[in-house]
Amino acid sequence: MEFEFKLDDFQVEATQHINNGKSVVLCAPTGAGKTVLAEHAIHLAIKTNKKVFYTTPLKALSNQKFNDFSVKYGQEKVGLLTGDTSINRGAQVTIMTTEVFRNMLYGTHFGKVEENMKDVQYVVLDEVHYMNDEQRGTVWEESIIHCPNNIQLIALSATIANSQALTDWINSVHGKTELVFTDFRPVPLRHYFYSPTSPHELPPLFAPGGKLNARIQAESKTKKSKEKSKPRFSVPQLITVLNKKNMLPAIYFAFSRKKCDTFMEMCAGLQLLSDFEKQRIVQIIDEYIIDNPYLTKNKHLEYLYFGVAAHHAGLLPAWKGLIEKLFQQGLIKVVFATETLAAGINMPARTTIISSISKRSDDGHRNLNANEFLQMSGRAGRRGMDEVGHVITVASPYESPEEIALLASSKSNPLESRFAPGYSMVLNLLQRFSLEESRELILKSFGYYSSTERLKPLHQQKKEFEDIIYNIKNYKCPYGLSTEDLLNYNKYKNMYIEHRNITKTLKKQARNAGRHDAVEVREFDEKTREYFNQMHESACNDCKKYRTHIKDIEVVSRFESKLSKLERTIEYQKDVYWRQFLN
Repeated sequence: MEFEFKLDDFQVEATQHINNGKSVVLCAPTGAGKTVLAEHAIHLAIKTNKKVFYTTPLKALSNQKFNDFSVKYGQEKVGLLTGDTSINRGAQVTIMTTEVFRNMLYGTHFGKVEENMKDVQYVVLDEVHYMNDEQRGTVWEESIIHCPNNIQLIALSATIANSQALTDWINSVHGKTELVFTDFRPVPLRHYFYSPTSPHELPPLFAPGGKLNARIQAESKTKKSKEKSKPRFSVPQLITVLNKKNMLPAIYFAFSRKKCDTFMEMCAGLQLLSDFEKQRIVQIIDEYIIDNPYLTKNKHLEYLYFGVAAHHAGLLPAWKGLIEKLFQQGLIKVVFATETLAAGINMPARTTIISSISKRSDDGHRNLNANEFLQMSGRAGRRGMDEVGHVITVASPYESPEEIALLASSKSNPLESRFAPGYSMVLNLLQRFSLEESRELILKSFGYYSSTERLKPLHQQKKEFEDIIYNIKNYKCPYGLSTEDLLNYNKYKNMYIEHRNITKTLKKQARNAGRHDAVEVREFDEKTREYFNQMHESACNDCKKYRTHIKDIEVVSRFESKLSKLERTIEYQKDVYWRQFLN
């Protein structure tokens, strides 16, 4: 396919693999241009009269791709399938959520698998790093395992630490797969620290050399007063600073819908738009509302005219579509969004603001991991428009600058399998496969594949135990004696010591009784001499390594017991998914 711009080397490499009939795992930073590979596959499919399935983790992202591709390739060629929408289902390019694709492969809800996958040449798995999602990650694994081998998979991911392991796994369960990896960002990022105690300053987070800027101080914790506590800082104040520094448009990440709405309301009245932009925004909104008249009653409508908006899962799809359209044209200057916006939705900004490096989760409050931070910060910097992207982390008295700097400088986390057999998976598999076939599929999971990595410490310990046992049992005696010879010597030695002690006691008792030549004393004395002579006949008696050697032999049984227990643990851990399935 001919693009209007020169492709980067990683894009050229990836398209060549697709041309050669291989599947591809493409790992690149957010905004580096991964979608080029999907567009290349779409072009090939249309040219050869084949089909492409483009899967995304979110309905909002599916809707956006549907709109983008409808404009680019024509409405008749593009379809959309989400949980609640079905448009032009038989189209050559069908956009869908990954759950819909997984259900197609199970043959539930969408007809027979053979019919669903007829003429499909390519399946794009956008944002494949969602495999890390605790609730939904298993969907990506199931999709890859069940996808027919004749289909080329195009897995698009932000940078992850174990991208080669992911590629090797897809290679083993699906077919020939190549990894294309780059950590080069077309628009480099600069990190800043915003402190409510210095509301007009925006110091760099890092000093030259990469260390934490010495000017940055931790926020002090204020004592709670009886009065209603005031907000820590004014969001409009920060937005005003960014506007003066020409750092807008910006995405402000907050971790609740309520915060997004509240921050947007706080910014009503800010003068962020020029006169021309004000006219243009009115024109676009009026045109959009003609097609979607119900949006006139949206309570957020008035805020759009100030160039601010909220974007989260609690909003209508058409409303979010309007926000995305206005933001892409530079008419929304700040969008307050939950982290789902970081998942590939095309809303490039000059600046991203991260309100906190911690958030609430199902397991309580926790810090963001490196992948989450990278995903959000990666939205900064518009290719072809900005020389650098700006990332601002807002200070908090509960998070130290050192923690923020560590997170901002961290490399990406590895993908971890979230594969967990549940009731629906069990029913879906047993509906289509026998128990043995189901077991084979479960043993294909990324979790099972990567268990070799997960079980590495146990395998290392197992090898250590085996080496110890082998070395003890294969000890090279300097006198050429066997382990049995050593055990015989040790028996004679123990018997000698025992008889010597008994003989001493008997002699003392005989002396006290006036029986100096007692028969039993003489017999024990002779037996003691006999054991003494037998002991001295062995080379072990003068060997300096005797104590160490006999001690090793005594503990070998303990190591054999530990080894047996460890082997049972490894087997248990290895087959954990299959046992869950059976349970």
